[in-house]
Amino acid sequence: MGKPIETFSKKEREKKKFKKQLDKKDKAEDRKANSNKGKSLEDMMAYIDENGDISSSPPDPNKRKIMNAENIQIGIPKKESPAFADSLRNGIVTFYNESKGYGFIKDFASQESIFVHANGLTQAIQENDKVTFETEQGAKGLNAINVKKL
Repeated sequence: MGKPIETFSKKEREKKKFKKQLDKKDKAEDRKANSNKGKSLEDMMAYIDENGDISSSPPDPNKRKIMNAENIQIGIPKKESPAFADSLRNGIVTFYNESKGYGFIKDFASQESIFVHANGLTQAIQENDKVTFETEQGAKGLNAINVKKL
């Protein structure tokens, strides 16, 4: 039998394999040397100070801030209806569908679009009519009621 032929690529593969094994051994030895095993609970504890930063020492109880739970706001605050919601407003009808019985009025003062239903009308209205109206809080926002043409 003949001697096996060692080619350049075989030698390179063997070198890479050997280097990988050495790297793996080095990493294992490094992990053993820098292991956190055997530390006490106090050495592993982390604390949050009065500013919210993580520290290794417990916070000073004298610097503790007392918070009232009712003052903490979770989520988005509900939109308060404006103070002039019950007063008479003026606006223009931007859209009205007679067959479905609803539309929208653009308020002159606040420039917001307010929903109007046929039940809130005192007179028949059409698009581009100038109207006076009052508002009430509905399920999805302000609704126009007592709508009258000017």
